[in-house]
Amino acid sequence: MATKRDYYEVLGIDRGASEEDIKRAFRKLAFKYHPDHNREDGAEEKFKEINEAYEVISDPDKRAKYDRFGHAGIEGFGRGFEGFDIFGGFGDIFDTFFGGATTATRRGPQRGSDIRYGLKISFEEAVFGCEKELEVSRIENCSMCHGIGSRPGTQPTRCPNCNGTGQVRRTQQSIFGRFVNVTTCERCHGDGRVITDPCPQCHGTGKERKTRSVTVEVPAGVEYGSQIRRSGEGDAGVWGGSPGNLYVTLQVEEHELFTRSGDDILYDLPINFAQAALGDEVEFPTLDGDATLKIPPGTQSGRIFRIKGRGVPHLKRGGRGDQVVMVHVLTPQNLNEGQRRLFKELAGSLGKAEMPKDKGFFGRIKDAFGG
Repeated sequence: MATKRDYYEVLGIDRGASEEDIKRAFRKLAFKYHPDHNREDGAEEKFKEINEAYEVISDPDKRAKYDRFGHAGIEGFGRGFEGFDIFGGFGDIFDTFFGGATTATRRGPQRGSDIRYGLKISFEEAVFGCEKELEVSRIENCSMCHGIGSRPGTQPTRCPNCNGTGQVRRTQQSIFGRFVNVTTCERCHGDGRVITDPCPQCHGTGKERKTRSVTVEVPAGVEYGSQIRRSGEGDAGVWGGSPGNLYVTLQVEEHELFTRSGDDILYDLPINFAQAALGDEVEFPTLDGDATLKIPPGTQSGRIFRIKGRGVPHLKRGGRGDQVVMVHVLTPQNLNEGQRRLFKELAGSLGKAEMPKDKGFFGRIKDAFGG
């Protein structure tokens, strides 16, 4: 086991050093060799040695035993130094010197919380826009005390604990000097005021929950998941802060006839074999009412017709998308005898079908959407 150095030598003081001399020497060496400040090899062991010396020399009883018997006089005294936790041990000493100094600030204005609201609208309402009245539950300033928290006719009083500062300051003297510990006042929680006569409606909180009607304008052309913001329609702020916002997220219902693709409206138009072969004029629905479409003779199933300007209004610019009509030729399933005979005669006159040389069904769909 290595021989321990003389504690007075470790601290660099004479054996007749006063209490102030001991503190002054320890303060200087502790800062010099503390592991948080000194990363050199051996600094940690040096710091531990300084700590050990100071614990003995700064205690009158331990110092007397050490002066008389040396290191043997303090072996087994108290907890000893083997396995000494330099960080925990020095932390305790440091807290004694500095008083665990912390800082605190007085509360300032805080913005109120935002409110999220899910609104379900129809397919047509999303296309053409609409106006909705929402019932929103939110936190507001108390209508009786107007957010003060005191009974009407009274006012909060200055907090006696912090004298209205919202902070508590405690000064401590240590060997390192004078230190101030600043914390948030536990009684007024940083406000600097206390409610001595609470408002009977809000019980001193200054806030109450209310349900309000809020009008929301839904612009034409919105899609599922679109969000509308109403500034200042959220919860009230605290400490004079501004209210939060109301965010309305739109949920668009599906349509029984139409499907939306961007700003285009898709519609599947069923026709029979005769209409496809001979051509026809058929009515079909649009978002603006029924319209007429001319089916050319020889129309194949899957052919696409684009009707300009019958789609969804563009949200951020003028004009509208298109309505895309895809023809679907229906195959008859329940033929009577007369129809069956006619189809057999037609089949005999037409012969076998040949493979088409155009782009095919999927190619036409790709072209219709600009692919």
